[in-house]
Amino acid sequence: MFFETFKLAIHAIRRNALRSFLTLLGIVIGVGAVIAMVTIGNGTTAKVEADMAKLGSNLLFVRPGQFGPGRSSASAKPFNARNLIELRSQLRGVRAVAPVARNSVTVVYGSESRTVSITGTDNNYFITQDWPLIAGRQFLDGELRGGRAVCIIGETVRDELFGSAPSLGRRIRVNKVSCEVIGLLEVKGQSSFGTDQDDIVLMPLRTYHRRIAGNTDIGIIYVSAMGEVETAKVQADVERLLREHRKITAGEDDDFAVADMKQIAATQTATTTILTVLLGAVAGVSLLVGGIGIMNIMLVSVTERTREIGIRLAIGAQESQVLMQFLVEAIVLSLFGGVIGVMLGLALAGAASAGMKIPYIVDPNIVLIAFGFSALVGIIFGYFPARRAARMNPIEALRHE
Repeated sequence: MFFETFKLAIHAIRRNALRSFLTLLGIVIGVGAVIAMVTIGNGTTAKVEADMAKLGSNLLFVRPGQFGPGRSSASAKPFNARNLIELRSQLRGVRAVAPVARNSVTVVYGSESRTVSITGTDNNYFITQDWPLIAGRQFLDGELRGGRAVCIIGETVRDELFGSAPSLGRRIRVNKVSCEVIGLLEVKGQSSFGTDQDDIVLMPLRTYHRRIAGNTDIGIIYVSAMGEVETAKVQADVERLLREHRKITAGEDDDFAVADMKQIAATQTATTTILTVLLGAVAGVSLLVGGIGIMNIMLVSVTERTREIGIRLAIGAQESQVLMQFLVEAIVLSLFGGVIGVMLGLALAGAASAGMKIPYIVDPNIVLIAFGFSALVGIIFGYFPARRAARMNPIEALRHE
């Protein structure tokens, strides 16, 4: 009996193929949008987590000034070499403490030039950032102490300035300073903030201070904790030491900020997760719109087939059979739309992931939920037109023109 009902439903759908296609289009768009949005959101979250991991493990950022609404860092004293020495000598449970002083400069090689971010630092930078070299070497102690003009470049700088030519041993001009390239950093790619991490030049901190900045300021200090040490303990030690060294009395606010990479990563991940849920919810609304479309078309179909319904009831068809016929028709439309929507959503998510260069992470649960919801929409919104058809008076239906 069910098979015959299914055949009748397929026949009715094929009889009005264009209208049936337009009816299930709402379901297709709804299911496809939910799957695509959630899949892209999952990929974005994974990309953010991976990018945060590239910035270093168990890492603390120490900056002068306070950040946030109503706070200003303009009047805060920058860090200096003494702050760095004190942290290195007194902190326990850390792998490395690295100074960072940054600026934007123009680098030139031959006829090629590029504006890049230059960073004055030392060899601890490579430890705190988990950023090895793929060619060349790190800074020598004599270069760090004497302020020799040597530099290590990122892949983007190498590609833009040298192309396929070798870069090690060549000299580039950094502003007005002739600088020898001694190393090449491993490729990191874009960060989750959209910046190119490989568009960078590193040079010894003393060289940067003397030849580029003209001062001894340190903008950031990176502190990398050992794997078995809680970053919260190291953060508390950093705050205590800096308050002592910067002579901040009890009751006064800190004139510096210490940020934990784990907290930043957790915040970023939570933000992308919330956005994924919101996008999925917005896309899910189109499923409801598709369900309303099914109910509307089914009501029209019932009206058009009033005489057919009357004949079936007059020759002995039961109300339950008529109800099932129209209900199955609505469910079949929803299921067809769900299947097409799943394929469309996965295809769109795959194309978007490739274009955005994010991981393609399909959540089977979301696929099942979206498909199941499409079936539920067919049942709910198909029931009312089906019940209306089943409750028709056969005599009144046969009189219908």
